[in-house]
Amino acid sequence: MKIVVHDTASTLLDLLKRPVEERSDALRDIYSPLMNGLSVMGEVDPVQMHRMGSGFRLDRDDARNEAALLRMRDADVWNRIEESLATAWQRISGAVPGIKHAETVHVVVVLGNPDDEHLTVRSGGYFGLGGFPGAIQLVMWPTETALWKIDHAAAHELHHNVRYANVVWDPAAVTVGEQVVAEGLAEAFVRELAGEQAMGPWSQGLTGAELDRAYEKITAGIDVAGMRNLPPYVFGDATAELMGLRPVGLPDLAGYAVGLRIVDAHLAASGLTAAESVALPAREILRNAGVATSA
Repeated sequence: MKIVVHDTASTLLDLLKRPVEERSDALRDIYSPLMNGLSVMGEVDPVQMHRMGSGFRLDRDDARNEAALLRMRDADVWNRIEESLATAWQRISGAVPGIKHAETVHVVVVLGNPDDEHLTVRSGGYFGLGGFPGAIQLVMWPTETALWKIDHAAAHELHHNVRYANVVWDPAAVTVGEQVVAEGLAEAFVRELAGEQAMGPWSQGLTGAELDRAYEKITAGIDVAGMRNLPPYVFGDATAELMGLRPVGLPDLAGYAVGLRIVDAHLAASGLTAAESVALPAREILRNAGVATSA
């Protein structure tokens, strides 16, 4: 696997110096390495994806943006991501020799919107998109948490990237079970690589009785299918409402914590690692965890 972490620090700084009317086209150029991987979703407008995905505002100047990019560059974000991805791939390829994977994975880091609550509050300042083989997007605003953990988020996304080079992802048929298992596996993988402290805020926000309630609701809906039906179960009510979807009565990012609980039960029952489990069908992981499905 060849991993290419694009120098978006330089290209984003250049974009910010351009007139507002030129920035959308410049942003399309920045996202262009991801478009082949994202083509499985049909025609994707990267500017719309950026706006909907907590990216920085294109329609105005904001002095915070350049300062944030310089802070990220000073923190060696891009090199740390590259090193983390190399380590992650070494662990996966060693655990499952010969596993299918994209020949080249393009990684694009973009600056987030500091006023976006989903990014800066619920997600600690960072998150990623890595489920399309060959493409990883990381969105970041340099909070202390994000600066500390962005390279671990890259490893999380690489686990997704390899998984979906092996597991079929059909937007019409994908289930809540598949989605939460994938998130739980990726977070458990980060823990294997760098310890529990490296895990994202997504999987650690629920504990005790609140986690128990979320587990019951999500496992009751484990066979709900269709990409548009999954966000309420994975991201929780507040994000579902932002996306124009019907809430199902879950707190923020509940699917991550529940997915990790399911995966931990699978790991204990099977004796496997998250790296070794990267390509296992969700139904096998759910069965090992004692979660009933119709599959």
